[in-house]
Amino acid sequence: MARAELMDFDKALELFEPVIGLEVHVELNTTTKMFSPAPNPANSAYHGAEPNTLVSPVCLGLPGSLPVVNGDAVRSSISLGLALGCSIAPSSRFARKNYFYPDLAKNYQISQYDEPIAFEGSVQVELVNGRVFDVPIERAHMEEDAGKLTHVGGSTGRIQGAEYSLVDYNRAGVPLVEIVTKPIFGAEADAPELAKAYVSTIRDIALSLGISEARMERGNLRCDANVSLRPRGAEQLGIRTETKNVNSFRSIERAVRYEIQRQAAILAKGGSITQETRHWHEDTGTTSPGRPKSDADDYRYFPEPDLLPVVPSAELIEELRAALPEPPAAHRRRLKAEWGFTDLEFQDVANSGLLVELEETVKAGATPAAARKWWTGEIARLANAAGQDAASLVIPEHVAELAQLVDAGTLTDRLARQVLEGVVAGEGSPQQIVDARGLAVVSDDGALIAAIDEALASQPDVLAKIRDGKVQAAGAVIGAVMKAMHGKADAARVRELVLERAQG
Repeated sequence: MARAELMDFDKALELFEPVIGLEVHVELNTTTKMFSPAPNPANSAYHGAEPNTLVSPVCLGLPGSLPVVNGDAVRSSISLGLALGCSIAPSSRFARKNYFYPDLAKNYQISQYDEPIAFEGSVQVELVNGRVFDVPIERAHMEEDAGKLTHVGGSTGRIQGAEYSLVDYNRAGVPLVEIVTKPIFGAEADAPELAKAYVSTIRDIALSLGISEARMERGNLRCDANVSLRPRGAEQLGIRTETKNVNSFRSIERAVRYEIQRQAAILAKGGSITQETRHWHEDTGTTSPGRPKSDADDYRYFPEPDLLPVVPSAELIEELRAALPEPPAAHRRRLKAEWGFTDLEFQDVANSGLLVELEETVKAGATPAAARKWWTGEIARLANAAGQDAASLVIPEHVAELAQLVDAGTLTDRLARQVLEGVVAGEGSPQQIVDARGLAVVSDDGALIAAIDEALASQPDVLAKIRDGKVQAAGAVIGAVMKAMHGKADAARVRELVLERAQG
């Protein structure tokens, strides 16, 4: 497929105003699915199950099976709506959204249409440059997820060119909350970063509520990014495209930027934009056409006849409101004070999108300084090299364990970097890798002294300089000892012993 023509980003902004809208799908981590007693694979206890093992007659759309609403999912949805500043509907109704796709066994999805559980909210989002946006929320509604198709054969992993497709219904029926923003105006050049920061904020909220694993690499959190352009000074909105199921912060930012440049190039030449869904390709940093975007009428929504309206009591709503965690902005201020970070240090963490990971790492036993060092340093470097989000490479508990091994003197920073690479490669926990590779620091002074004596004997000129008070000459001996120990020695202890032995 020919690569689309792109306009320079700054030139595109001179000619057109970007308007974005974001739809974020949050998979809830309830024990069971939205409308059936089948285990929920979005709960970490069931993640990775064999295909088509977490199913029930309801998930499979078998005749005679009836849905039953998951009360825990309703409570989680209300909590999320409240955290988004939304009003909670005194009565909301499920609806059937009719369309056919092989991973949707019933040929319809149970969702909510004109009576969502939460509506009219806003979320405050802060960008790297300090600019603050109040992102308007139109609605947050409950629905069920579809299954998953795997297309086998072909070069793209998509249905076009595939030899056959496999369907896994484990995900069918997973409880979802879809959060839909109103059109977001005024972001201008910050539109791509705003999209990324907004989704990061939604993730932080979901994690703080404890209602979702919110791991984008697993599909627990997905974003559909709507982008349209209108000529400067125009009132009417342009035709939008919807880039579907973008599942990393980095990709969200890149996808919005790409669509602005692609659409601008078409419009500048007098062309028109097709209202359609588009697929994001991480490897090429491009989007490609999906299907024409359907309007609501095409789905033939009608009230779900097998389910009663959801009518939460005022007491339940107030109970859940009272249990809300502190808002993200207040949470960040508290962490900054508790951790003792400077403005610059904390901004570095916030900009990295790794605040949740740092907090979990500190809870797991690392010092704030060590957590920041590893996440924004070596882990971020590995993530950039791999073109992935840092949070997808390693879990906070392993980072804390690594930091503790360094603090205990079991590992040097150099050895710890080797261990980290092993963790990322899936070799096990830090301690398991230390044991398997024999990477622990040599703490036996006897072994160090033997290596030091040998190094001093082979460099008599250096020994003479040290004895003459030129202690900086010890660096050559320390280097030789570290090489002999394969880097598995504490350089400070080696230096101490070198000076001691040289004077002996």
